This record gives sequence, structure tokens and C-alpha cells, in this order.
Amino acid sequence: MKRTVVLVIAILTMVTVQGQRLAERQKGLAACACLMAQGDLERLEPAVKMALDNGVTINELKEAFSQLYAYAGFPRSLNALGVLNKVLENKQANWQEGKPWKRPAVWDNPEKALKLGTQVQTQLSGRAFHYDFCPQNDYYLKSHLFGDIFAGDQLSHADREIVTVAALSGLEGVAPQLTAHKQGAVKMGNSQELVDELCTWLYSEGYTLRSKWPKGELNTAYAQYFIGNSYLADVGGGVHNVTFEPCCRNNWHIHHKAVQVLICVSGRGWYQEWGKEAIEMTPGTLIAIPAEVKHWHGAAKDSWFQHLTYHKDVQEGSSNEWLEPVTDEEYNKLP
Repeated sequence: MKRTVVLVIAILTMVTVQGQRLAERQKGLAACACLMAQGDLERLEPAVKMALDNGVTINELKEAFSQLYAYAGFPRSLNALGVLNKVLENKQANWQEGKPWKRPAVWDNPEKALKLGTQVQTQLSGRAFHYDFCPQNDYYLKSHLFGDIFAGDQLSHADREIVTVAALSGLEGVAPQLTAHKQGAVKMGNSQELVDELCTWLYSEGYTLRSKWPKGELNTAYAQYFIGNSYLADVGGGVHNVTFEPCCRNNWHIHHKAVQVLICVSGRGWYQEWGKEAIEMTPGTLIAIPAEVKHWHGAAKDSWFQHLTYHKDVQEGSSNEWLEPVTDEEYNKLP
């Protein structure tokens, strides 16, 4: 009988994990972690408000930002805590303090911290891990990160891995660690579907777009001339920053009596003139489009894309002529 009950509980647990979907609270944690890791304080402030509105507690955010110093450094951890503190100057009634912080017992027992950290790291990686090449780093990982920090009870181990995956998704040059923590997130109690959804959501919402240029507002005024969503930000001096989600592109069009200048500042995209090969645009690519030339520009299939744009040599009577869309058949030929 006892074995039957245990088996039923195990099956129900497995079904629950497999059926997990990314909750609004988890989205809030993930957005804050991703932006904190990038040091994007401008976008972090509204993300913190969104997280608090979605049920993340104040103490959970404190814990997440503190944990992430191990991945993004103390300066960004402290800056993120500063943003949280600023947001709380206008604390809303629905924002919750959460569970009071208490000092983990292992902080007073280094041997227990090391033992706990070794257990956590083994569970996360699926095997015993020993970094013999650099013993001090091995000790820091086990005793401090997975011992001292993971001993805190503000976040579950599953939530800690959501936070870690989100933070690493926002950083460059950490692909091996991101891959390892995606796997670790599943071992810590998240479903594979949830982890996949997390990464897709961060990408689709533009949180992994590493850019210091403002994303701006949804470009509703010109939406009829675009496939997919674009965003427009006025950065002053007649210059606008246009942000394209993956696969987004504008229609073929012509600028009459004006030269348009494009400067890619983030991501990867394409520019193409009628009858010519498409030109890949990456950060630093500058293209001056002569007047009266039929062309289009937009994001690559696998990347967000931002370019600055302005017009020069503008003559009296200048105008834009919007033409047919770039078909899926044309677009999908591009790598």
C-alpha cells in the first residue's frame, strides 16, 4: 500500500512538472534578472514594477539581485538593488514584502555550507563536479554560490535557476554556462517545456536585445507597411531608432527627393535594393540609400534588429512611396 501511494505521488508530480507553463510571476523574475545582468537600468525600472505587480515579492527581488552578483558582478547587483529601492519610494498597495529574510544557518558553519553546496551542484549538473584546475574556484562555487547563497529560503531552487538562465540569456560569451543551466533548471524542478518557453519569451519580448538604444513604442502609425512588429523611438535631431522583432521587415518602398541613412546599432538585419542581392547589416553597418531607389530593410529570421535612421539632402516635395510587401518566398531565401 505504501509503495502504491509513493508511486501515485511520483506520477502526479511528474505530470505536474511536465504540464508547467511560465507564470506571470516567473516572467517578472526573468525580465528583472535578464536586464540586471545587462546593466540596463532604464528598462529594469519598469520591469521591477511589472514583477511586483505580477506577484514577485520585494524580498524575492532582493534575493535574486543578490544571487546574481555571482554571475554579473557586484556593481550590477548593487545597481539593480538601487533601482528596486528607487521604485519602492512610490510603493503600491498591492506590492508584497514577502517572507522576512533570515540568516542561513550554514553561514556559521563552513563545513555544512561546503556539504550543502556540493549536494546542490551535483543535483544541478547531474554528476559530481570537481574543478581541479583551480581549487579555489571550485571551493567558491560549492561553498559560497551553491552553499551560502542557495541556502537562503527566499527563492526555491527551481526559481533560482529561472533567474540564472534569464541572466545568462542577457549576457554575451557565456553559451556553455547558459546551456548547462538550462539543463540544470530542469534538474531543479522546472519542466523542459517551461525552460524552453522562458527562453522564447525573453527573446520574443526583446529582453535579450543587448542595446543601449531605446526600443520605443509600438510603431502603429506605419504598421500597415510592415510584416511583424516594429518599434519607433525619437532620439532627437531628426534621428529615429527603429527596432524590428525577428522576421519583421517593411514593404518595398521609395524615398522621393531625399536620401535615407541607416546605421545598424544592434542585432542583425537585411537591406535590399530592387534587382540586387541583399546586404547583411550588423552593428556598425552604414547604408546611404539614394533617392528614387526601391528597397526594403528588416530583421533577420533569428535576430532582433535596430537601426538609426535619418534623411539628408531633402528637397522640396520629398515623400515616401510605400509599395508591395516582401513576400515570405523572397524573405525565406535569406540565411
